[in-house]
This record gives sequence, C-alpha cells and structure tokens, in this order.
Amino acid sequence: MDDVVEELGHEPNGYFWEGVARVLVDTEAAALEGRFSYDPEGGMFCAYGRDRGALEELGARMAVVATDADRMRRLVVAAEADGFEFDD
Repeated sequence: MDDVVEELGHEPNGYFWEGVARVLVDTEAAALEGRFSYDPEGGMFCAYGRDRGALEELGARMAVVATDADRMRRLVVAAEADGFEFDD
C-alpha cells in the first residue's frame, strides 16, 4: 500500500496514518470522537485509550483502507477536496 500512498503524493508514515484515522472518524464514525488518543511517530501509528471497543472499531475501519487501494485513493482524494491536510 506504500506505493499507493506515495502515488497520492504522501509519505506512508505514522503521521499520514493518523490523518487517515482522523478522516475516518470525522466522516464515517463520529461516535468514536474523543474515545481514544493518537500518538504517531515517523515509523508507526498508534491510537490508545481505555475504550477497547472504540479502538477495535477504528482498527477495523483502518484495515479496510490499508488493504484496498481504491478505498485509499477515494479517502485521500475526498479528504483533500474537503480541505484536510495530511501531516506527513
């Protein structure tokens, strides 16, 4: 999937994946807002908190994006069209 992220003009690092998580929460899963925190670094993405269900839901949503190139393209293009800036 790194090649797809790079094709879209981004670096596939932890900060990029935080952006993906934030877009998913903002656009598809507003009920997850505030139920966990983000802690990305250059080489990894981490979400943490005590709400296991929220973390599992985020993980499931991110897994779909991480394994489906077309889904990744649609998410990034739509987010950028809405003014979202990935911090990668």
